[in-house]
Amino acid sequence: MDKTHPPRIFLHQIRSAIEHEIMLGGPHVVMDGPKSKVLDPEPATQLMPETQLTPSTQSEPEAQSGPARQSKPTPIEAKPTSVMQSSVTTAAERFEALIPDDSPLHSLRSLAEVEVWVAESVLIPLDEARLNPVFGVGDPKADLMVIGEAPGAEEDRQGEPFVGRAGQLLNQILEAIGFARSDVYIANILKSRPPNNRDPLPAEIEAHIPILHKQISIIRPRIILCVGKTAGNSLLGRKGSLKSLRGTFHDYHGIPVMVTYHPAALLRNPHWKRPTWEDVQKLRAMFDKLTNGASRPESANG
Repeated sequence: MDKTHPPRIFLHQIRSAIEHEIMLGGPHVVMDGPKSKVLDPEPATQLMPETQLTPSTQSEPEAQSGPARQSKPTPIEAKPTSVMQSSVTTAAERFEALIPDDSPLHSLRSLAEVEVWVAESVLIPLDEARLNPVFGVGDPKADLMVIGEAPGAEEDRQGEPFVGRAGQLLNQILEAIGFARSDVYIANILKSRPPNNRDPLPAEIEAHIPILHKQISIIRPRIILCVGKTAGNSLLGRKGSLKSLRGTFHDYHGIPVMVTYHPAALLRNPHWKRPTWEDVQKLRAMFDKLTNGASRPESANG
């Protein structure tokens, strides 16, 4: 089935199924943090005529430890596929520019080359302690990229992101909006597991996020889904609560980013499944608008 334009009957079926599975948790649970932005009052399954993209507050990764600036959302009209093709290369160049000038990553041209370099490099102490680097998995030409914070114990053992129960739930969420796991590319901010599943340290994020920027520059996704507050804040260079991050799109160097709950958090608190479902419906609507119901041609990915 075409991942970008599922038939209406299929959407009806998956919505019924997911509302039974994901929406069991009941209404949205109010979390601590500043007042969230007003969401689009239209149903999440409709295409938004004008989408609010909140610009990222950071141009360089190391600025992430500073205070977050409040940015007024700027309306940006989603571009049709024909226009997006001309901007893809520019987006790749923007992400290359985020990588330090002296980094060996600039000379690498494929995900396979980057993966080998990551496996052979020790950038932080975690890289020496890991069992396996957890580089990423999925379609190297994916239009949708999913980003988490760091590997857990099972990911460290298998060398693949989002395995185990949290990974199974992520697969179900993606399937509910018309994507197979193999349709998207999944990666983490960190490629090595922090001990006891603690949050990544600022120095660890600074050392590893250029790898993620290189992955984005090669894959050139149309849209990004960050799962979890740490992933969202680390990518966008913010220090916000999840409540302040989710429910709206953020402009990250030209790519729309949606932040929602981490699947592991949904396993601990089913009440957060309902807002997660709302977020991913908006993600799907934006994806369809950006792609104009068509997949990216082979030539766009080179």
